[in-house]
Amino acid sequence: MTENPLSHVVQHPLPGWERHADLGLLTPNGQITILSDQITALLAGAILLTLFLPILVRRRAGTDPIGRLVPTGFANFVESICEYLRKNAYEPVLGAQTDRFVKYLWSVFFFILTLNLIGLLPIPALSALAGLHLGGTATGNIWFTGSMALLTLVLIVVNGLRFGGIHYIKHFCPGPLWLAPVLIPVEIIGLFAKGFALAVRLFANMIAGHVLMGVLLGFILQIGTKMGAGFGVAMAVPIVAGSVAISMLEIFVAFLQAFIFSFLTALFIGMAVNVHPEEHHGEAAVSH
Repeated sequence: MTENPLSHVVQHPLPGWERHADLGLLTPNGQITILSDQITALLAGAILLTLFLPILVRRRAGTDPIGRLVPTGFANFVESICEYLRKNAYEPVLGAQTDRFVKYLWSVFFFILTLNLIGLLPIPALSALAGLHLGGTATGNIWFTGSMALLTLVLIVVNGLRFGGIHYIKHFCPGPLWLAPVLIPVEIIGLFAKGFALAVRLFANMIAGHVLMGVLLGFILQIGTKMGAGFGVAMAVPIVAGSVAISMLEIFVAFLQAFIFSFLTALFIGMAVNVHPEEHHGEAAVSH
């Protein structure tokens, strides 16, 4: 019996790191996982960013007053990404509030990107030699993406009330008051739909490539078992070539999904903090 080709997609608790618990829907198997392969990948990504990124971005072209302001090497690469994201992705939707949220948005982008790239490394295959199952794609876990989406929802509501006040509350009923019983529930559902879209989009896109890769490689084992080793080797050539192409695509998707998540986060926050009172629109219309 061949190994399940999709085993690398699901979470694998590390031996001895599960505890019995009854938290209802949160623990369908009556157990809570304290440490797993995906959690170790999550911790590794956080540690790498916390320890090494600040060191790498401090590299400057010189020690003179001008040289200390000029990044070099990897620092130049990171600063170029940050500047591009700020000017072309975040500032158009956040406006004057960009600098208040840009550090969080940069952190979200690099954190998700790091986890996506860690998921592409053959860590599970190497750790299996030691009898462990480490690595994995943390962004392919709906609990992680849901937690990130929940953070965005908290930022949306808290900062919407902080900067919009009563006008943010009023925007939940954009029509006449007699339509409030219909409009308010729809707007509240729309608010939670934003978080749902963030969580599912990242989760589905990251897990899809790994599922496809596992299925393709599983074909080699199935063909070799049922039709002979010779035919299996012959079919392995196009399948491996396709897998390499998918791996290249997954690298692109890793960057793309990190960008999309951070951009949508900026967009949703911007929609909340840039709520304008209706009377301002009326005054602007009269002035024109």
